[in-house]
Amino acid sequence: MPVEAYVPPSLGPSTLTTTESARQRLRQCAQSGLLRIAVDKRSGGFGDGFAALVDAHAALGRDTRDPGLVLAINAHLWGAVYPLTTFGNDEQRARWLPGLLDGTRIGGHAITEPGAGSDVQAMTTTANRDGDGFRLNGHKRYITNTPIADVMIVYARLDASPGLAGFVVEPGDAGVTFAAEPVVAGCRTATMGDVILDDVHLDASRLLGSAGAGGTMIQSALERERAYIFAGILGVMQWQLAHVVAFARERSVGKGRLADLQAIAHRMADMKLRLDTVELWVARCAALSDAGQRLTLASAQTKLLASEAFLQSSLDAVQIMGARGLESGMSTLVEDAMAGRLFSGSSEIQKNIIGAVMGIGLDTRKERG
Repeated sequence: MPVEAYVPPSLGPSTLTTTESARQRLRQCAQSGLLRIAVDKRSGGFGDGFAALVDAHAALGRDTRDPGLVLAINAHLWGAVYPLTTFGNDEQRARWLPGLLDGTRIGGHAITEPGAGSDVQAMTTTANRDGDGFRLNGHKRYITNTPIADVMIVYARLDASPGLAGFVVEPGDAGVTFAAEPVVAGCRTATMGDVILDDVHLDASRLLGSAGAGGTMIQSALERERAYIFAGILGVMQWQLAHVVAFARERSVGKGRLADLQAIAHRMADMKLRLDTVELWVARCAALSDAGQRLTLASAQTKLLASEAFLQSSLDAVQIMGARGLESGMSTLVEDAMAGRLFSGSSEIQKNIIGAVMGIGLDTRKERG
């Protein structure tokens, strides 16, 4: 499908949180070709670039106003599709990629644990060599797409060493449990859950990439997730501002319009500035990716700025609309934006990365594993 022919699915907004509705919406996105953008033709993609991905994801965000769906798509793409296209061998790519690209399989990656979040050095899940394979034990938590996932890239500490490894895990593997957990506030339409590994034996074909390369794989995946999740949220912010401006123009206050009040106009001016700045940073990440350059610094800057901007603009939107902002669902975006400051590494972690690149602050090699 040529890039110019791509049309995002018209899904509209959703507040549904059932696993079946979540799977259905992801499949609709796959059927529209969304999951093949910026994937090379050899892997089954369109062979186009990241600028096209940004445009398509922004269009989806404008249509759905659903950060949960945006989160789920990015977990699928950068958690499963990207590691397989980048680190998988021919057999692994042939086995799992077709289903992940056409939506018959849903994927993600499992990094976070009950006692280990952004610092992967605290990871306790282990993968010990066992004959010609590996035996995995551990517990992952807050893993996006878990209840609907067919493929999960699970990261574990290899033979109790500092090195990490990534493994392709399926819910039907003996000793594996993909468990749903209660819906958390923010991004509600993205299903989350626990991945429990109880003496799980996997043969060597399930090792993704080389042994000990898990830290590099995590960093590479998260760099893209941090940047491109905000392509979709950019679209949400575009809808948000347009909706607030239309409301302020139509709402009468005294003898004039709400939009004529300087305090209100200033808030909307701030929202516009944040929106355009996010758009510039996401575009910069796309340009770097299309040029084959690293995203370590740019993605951390984008994630930090965009997540904070989305939260402040969501608060401003509710304040401008008043009670209508509470009843219209605009306030739900506040919870979504709060989650945005945490997923894919908190705002504090992004500052650590930026500082480390500058040669100051904490050494974020701890995050890389």
